[in-house]
Amino acid sequence: MRIPDRRTFLREFGLSAAALPFVAGLPGLARGAQGAPSRQRLIIVFSPNGIVPPVFWPDETGEEFTLKPILEPLSPFRERLLILRGVANKVRGDGDSHMRGMSCLLTGKELFPGNIQGGSDTPAGWCSGISIDQELRNYYQERSETRARFGSLEFGVCVPKRADPWTRMVYAGPNQPVAPVDDPYLMFEKLYGQMKDRESLRSILDEVVEDLRRVRARIGTEDRRLLEEHETFVREMEMELAEGGNRTWDVPPPQLEDNVANDNDSMPALAKMQIDLLVNALRNDMSRIATFQFTNSVGGARMRWLGIEEGHHALSHDPDLNAESQEKLTKINVWFCEQVAALAGRLAATPEPGGEGSMLDHSLIVWTNELGKGNSHTLQDIPFVLLGNGFGFRMGRSLAFEQVAHNRLWLAIAHAAGHAIETFGNPGLCEGGALDLVSA
Repeated sequence: MRIPDRRTFLREFGLSAAALPFVAGLPGLARGAQGAPSRQRLIIVFSPNGIVPPVFWPDETGEEFTLKPILEPLSPFRERLLILRGVANKVRGDGDSHMRGMSCLLTGKELFPGNIQGGSDTPAGWCSGISIDQELRNYYQERSETRARFGSLEFGVCVPKRADPWTRMVYAGPNQPVAPVDDPYLMFEKLYGQMKDRESLRSILDEVVEDLRRVRARIGTEDRRLLEEHETFVREMEMELAEGGNRTWDVPPPQLEDNVANDNDSMPALAKMQIDLLVNALRNDMSRIATFQFTNSVGGARMRWLGIEEGHHALSHDPDLNAESQEKLTKINVWFCEQVAALAGRLAATPEPGGEGSMLDHSLIVWTNELGKGNSHTLQDIPFVLLGNGFGFRMGRSLAFEQVAHNRLWLAIAHAAGHAIETFGNPGLCEGGALDLVSA
């Protein structure tokens, strides 16, 4: 007999919602009524300063394509790749290309006017819209069958200790940038902190809620809206703390290397630690949405472990005729690709909890960048490489579009997640609707 999804199971058998914890772990209920995986994960990986197009993009389109040197580390996953050329960030307005490339990358919407000056363009502020990861986070968290302890997790590696449009790509809403956690030890505490710390924090949160409730009736509409946002944050934190203290994990926390400095030369070790934590968190179903940010737009990492002394951003400004710089930039991008491959490899080697296949079969990695090419600062041909089988796209292909707005890609991903929004970001950049990544 076909077993329905968990919610239908409860309804058809006349069970109360209180029965859900007892049936949630049954393997037969790990799939929905349509056979779709109950866990559908999205991981967005960012690396900065553009790519080297001649050694990145395949020459061919369709299923018969050859991976160029930068993408060669992904060759074990060739049948699970979807390489998208001709997708452009068409968001205009205030800010320079690095700022719009970064803060409009996941939002598809303009920056607010502001006083942060970049390059030779007009100054700007934070973004005016929500990012796609947070849009899907909210969609998942509204549903009991997809709700997780953490609605989303924001990982970073060597992100500068400052806040500006060059360092933030995740936005909870207009003017609400979300900082990545780039210290793996802090991320470990966030995921697996001690109960004593949880109890102390929870008592503080309870007091804050009471204070907020007392003043709500005495303030104006705008102040009340802001307070309600704080209350929502508090409630979510309480839920996270309560759930984190009461459950046992499918797999124990990873063992992190001790005393790794959070600095430039430790980037390889930091990246590995963060990947370990991310895979472990997903394996324990702590979250189904994650971002993974390497440095930042205009990131100046010095990759001495590759034999490169110059900063990444400075190299990216060198002309194409500088063969030595092009070779170094290629090495840098290969290294980033190797990290994506390491993440994919870990997911592919981990069986899907309560389901079929591997975790990669139920996940989608999107690797992207704020620029198409560093020295031209172009926002055309933004690299988008999709990897995995979690969203039902037809993989194993290289596709070329005619500089379509990247808003349409985010629409396609939202629709594949079951979130049938008509537009995302700037509505004017959604003409033509979601990109067809199944039959095209």
